[in-house]
Amino acid sequence: MQIFPFTAIVGQERMRRALVLNAISPQIGGVLIRGERGTAKSTAARALAALLPDIHAVSDCPFHCEPNRPDQMCDTCRERIQDGEELPVALLKTRFVDLPVSATEDRVVGTLDIERAIKEGERHFEPGVLAAANRGLLYVDEVNLLDDHVVDLLLDSAAMGVNVVEREGISFSHPARFILVGTMNPEEGELRPQLLDRFALCVDIHGIADADARVEILRRRIAFERDYGAFCDVWCEEEALLSERILQAQELLADVTYDDDDLFTIAQLTAEMDVDGHRADIVILKTAMAHAAFMGRSSIRETDILLAAELALPHRLRRTPFEDTGAKMDKLAQRIEQARQQSADQEEQEPAEGQAEPKKKQPIR
Repeated sequence: MQIFPFTAIVGQERMRRALVLNAISPQIGGVLIRGERGTAKSTAARALAALLPDIHAVSDCPFHCEPNRPDQMCDTCRERIQDGEELPVALLKTRFVDLPVSATEDRVVGTLDIERAIKEGERHFEPGVLAAANRGLLYVDEVNLLDDHVVDLLLDSAAMGVNVVEREGISFSHPARFILVGTMNPEEGELRPQLLDRFALCVDIHGIADADARVEILRRRIAFERDYGAFCDVWCEEEALLSERILQAQELLADVTYDDDDLFTIAQLTAEMDVDGHRADIVILKTAMAHAAFMGRSSIRETDILLAAELALPHRLRRTPFEDTGAKMDKLAQRIEQARQQSADQEEQEPAEGQAEPKKKQPIR
């Protein structure tokens, strides 16, 4: 299948940032991309999966378990290790799993053969979409048209990292850690607020109005369709650099720290924005840590927090008849620009050799 390079997408900076940060830290909880037709939503999702680093996996496991992480393995792989078996390992491409709109609950979570369990005393599990998506990217187009119960199941698994199937008193669980990407066209209907809030990040995108940018989109798309190989050769270096940067950020993420001032900044920001609940605070912190890792830093800054808030807050702001939520986001955009300038100044004034280092931040627990 011919896939348009991620780095060749023109504009849509917020969408690309949200996708990359979820790739660095799937624990963020997924991204919902809302926009009109023809704005590269599905193109970006497929392109992200294509540039993600290859993974080491147990080659004969339907869940592609990580061989060096028993705590994240399925029951079968753990039992094989306990029995002294050496698991076969292979280097595999990150999977892109497309969930059809017509998907039923059994198709998503998998099914248990109850009759076999009763007669033979064996748990026989038929893997579903969540099993195929483990350690990959799960793409849900037109998520607003899915049954609400199915969307709930997807969001539960994305948040917990595990899929639990229970039938007639028999239970089976398997790892379900994946990058969740949902897309929708608001013209075709909205998600219920309860489901919308459970998507960690949300990006609203529109067609690009700038004539020069639209011309560049045309040029790139025509070149892509005319000679796929030659077009990809032009972008292969950019793709490789971004792939390596994501891999480095994934490795650095566990060492990223924050302090109480950072937590206060997040809490103050969500309070000022009049955001319900505390999910947004948690999402902003996780996203800010992923952004800091992407920038190659081991501690978060105000810029990371504000850029994370730009992705975590739009779908969580209260909407009243007499209040314009756009004005709040405009103020946030102004703060982002100010923070970016302060961050640039801070980098220029990093302590010289021999000077005292800033106070070390406390790691997340």
